Amino acid sequence: MPSSEPSFLLVFDQGLATLAMALRSVLEALSLGTVLLGLLITLRQAWQGWRARRRGPSSFQAVRLTFGSWLAMALEFQLGADIVATSTAPTGAHLVQLGVVAVIRTLLNVFLARDLEAEASHRSLSPEGRP
Repeated sequence: MPSSEPSFLLVFDQGLATLAMALRSVLEALSLGTVLLGLLITLRQAWQGWRARRRGPSSFQAVRLTFGSWLAMALEFQLGADIVATSTAPTGAHLVQLGVVAVIRTLLNVFLARDLEAEASHRSLSPEGRP
């Protein structure tokens, strides 16, 4: 029965590759959906701020931080998709793509966290920043 073992491994590898491809597609779709949902929520927040006549740097900063948070979440999904792709077919292009997404995600998260802390301290110091 030595001939059945290689065919079993081949079927298993093909099934694993198919599963990985499906998982990557799901993660990429979640990434796109997150960007779209974040855009819609951000536009709604901007519209509400405009209708309430809350214009200025604080309102703009809040809208920017909202969208930045959604983008960071989308990059998390994209990073997951790239990890799956790289683990199943580790080509040089996949490794570069994974590295680029990881660097962008890390930088975005660092700057987003810094901006969130600055906004929180600004709101706690200014009386008009309180809800």
